[in-house]
Amino acid sequence: MHVCGRKIFSEILLGFVLFILTSALVWAGEPGDLQPRVPPERLEEAKSFQNPFTPSPDLIAKGKKLYEGKNYCSACHGLEGAGGTSGGRISGAEPPTNFADAAWQAARTDGEIFWILKHGSHGTDMAPYMPLYITEEEAWAIVTYIRTFGGT
Repeated sequence: MHVCGRKIFSEILLGFVLFILTSALVWAGEPGDLQPRVPPERLEEAKSFQNPFTPSPDLIAKGKKLYEGKNYCSACHGLEGAGGTSGGRISGAEPPTNFADAAWQAARTDGEIFWILKHGSHGTDMAPYMPLYITEEEAWAIVTYIRTFGGT
């Protein structure tokens, strides 16, 4: 390989490595992932929503079944809930949320997660799922299951 060819190859390789390293920081639940996905004018409303169901093994099992099956959450967020770090699909400008990140779990209320399931998340691949695909009760079961990724 010529010197010029090696230099170009080295620059491409360096660019690729830097891209992977910076992407890994975002996938791991860095500050961009901690920003509310609910529009500012709706955030107070979203935070006011309270899960009407008490967490139980049955509710968590129902949420898991919906997360992994009917609702296809795991297609983007991965079976372990870690978004792009766990086999989740990444196609949009924003990678799927890392539900396993403790900082994310602490920053989001159940109401915010419910609101996103209902209305989607503008600027991401997260589409609204209610009432077309899931019921309110199913959404709360999914919220309850998502909380298990953070150890709660």
